[in-house]
Amino acid sequence: MLLDLDESQLVLVDYQIRLMPAMVDGAFAVANAVRLAQMAALLHVPVFATEQNPTRLGGSVPELVDALKHGNARVLAKMQFSAVEEGLGEWLRPASRPVQGNARSLPKHLQKAPAGAERGTIVLAGCEAHVCLLQTALDLLEDEFDVWVVTDACSSRSERNRDAAFDRLAGAGVELVTTEMVAFEWIRSAEHADFKALQALIK
Repeated sequence: MLLDLDESQLVLVDYQIRLMPAMVDGAFAVANAVRLAQMAALLHVPVFATEQNPTRLGGSVPELVDALKHGNARVLAKMQFSAVEEGLGEWLRPASRPVQGNARSLPKHLQKAPAGAERGTIVLAGCEAHVCLLQTALDLLEDEFDVWVVTDACSSRSERNRDAAFDRLAGAGVELVTTEMVAFEWIRSAEHADFKALQALIK
């Protein structure tokens, strides 16, 4: 199974000013998070970001803020470790709107499909992998999203915690991928109109 561009949404978890210096290979994780945000903006994938207790941990790192702005990302401030507990699920799958007029006269697909239901695949990356990322991913699975975690854009304060998170996520049914896997699965072909622009982002 490959990632489907038209079903994807990107969520970037807690790449914050006071958190990232403590992360293993934090600069590498941030660089890939920025690439993911840039790729999503290029390919019109909805982007969301979270910030854990931003009063204490600061906002997102500046290089990511620029990419988030370019992608018109929504940013969720939270205190719970799982962003789903703070309403992320409602952002990713908005409630269906009331049908206007005579519902029976509408085509069946317009009668049944709630807003946002067509994008049920969540591409997820962030810090710390064994805390906020893990809890958010497991709650998204519980809410029946397909979750794909981008391992080279994730980190924790120790390799052991990060790797334990990946083991647990894989066991729960999360797909583990890399930034380049996401890029090339989103476009599928060197003939894609945005291939050269995307290739430039990951070189």
